[in-house]
Amino acid sequence: MSVAEYVYDQDKVSTLLGTIIRNNGNEKANTWLQQRLQLQQQTGAIPQFNQTFTAIPRFTGKELIHLSATENEQLQALRPSLFVHGWTLDRLVRVWWLLRLPVTNKAIYLEVLENLFNGAEMNELAALYSGLPLLPWPEEWIARTSEGIRSNIGIVQEAIMLHNPYPAEYLPEPAWNQLVMKAIFTDKPLHRITGLDERANAALAGILVDFAHERWAAGRTLDPMQWRLLVNFVNEGNFADITRIWHSVNSAEKEAAALVCAQCHYEPAKALLATDPALQAEIHAGTISWDTLAQKIIK
Repeated sequence: MSVAEYVYDQDKVSTLLGTIIRNNGNEKANTWLQQRLQLQQQTGAIPQFNQTFTAIPRFTGKELIHLSATENEQLQALRPSLFVHGWTLDRLVRVWWLLRLPVTNKAIYLEVLENLFNGAEMNELAALYSGLPLLPWPEEWIARTSEGIRSNIGIVQEAIMLHNPYPAEYLPEPAWNQLVMKAIFTDKPLHRITGLDERANAALAGILVDFAHERWAAGRTLDPMQWRLLVNFVNEGNFADITRIWHSVNSAEKEAAALVCAQCHYEPAKALLATDPALQAEIHAGTISWDTLAQKIIK
């Protein structure tokens, strides 16, 4: 994406986010933000930009934002898959503030953002990673995102992994696979990973099967949702694992196996599903799906 194209989109997204912020903020906070914006536009001073980024929560608070259906539709039209539900107001304002940084000089822009990342505390980091889908020069943030995946801070992990379209759009396969496995290790809800189905791959399927064998050998259980990633990769080598969870006494595991069988193209799996016409009918009717299964197993 060129700078010119990004500035055009940036203006529209920034305007919409500004509206959402005003609708969620109080008069004092909105006045402060407008004053800081005017000062930034007048001076262009980077220290002032950084100070505002840090100070935002003291003036906006940390209440969860509320988004109207219309605002969400507009946001999706401008930046598909950008999901801000569940954000606090300070996070939204910080992301909006990032869009106020001029993008005319790539070197300066990258330096400012890298310094913010390097000096950020956990809530600032969460805002920075949440803003990745809106940052220009997206390829520049791949290494930073790969580094963030290794974080042990829950709020930072979630900002990268959950409802964030950037990783699925830009991470190379090894980094993407690492993200999914870190999500599994840290008990994140897999169905909230944007692009989970689209980025499924044979290497990840193999890693997940090996992981399942290790867990079973240790007498431990698995998140049934992880089998979703095998839908396009069921074969003779892993069909025994699908058969194993098909026969599980855990209904969530049985439903996961059934969904894999229903959606894959491996004929023995189709035949296995046909042995339970009632379960097969529920899947065809939509009463059993990955969404209903996710709701069933949410902790």
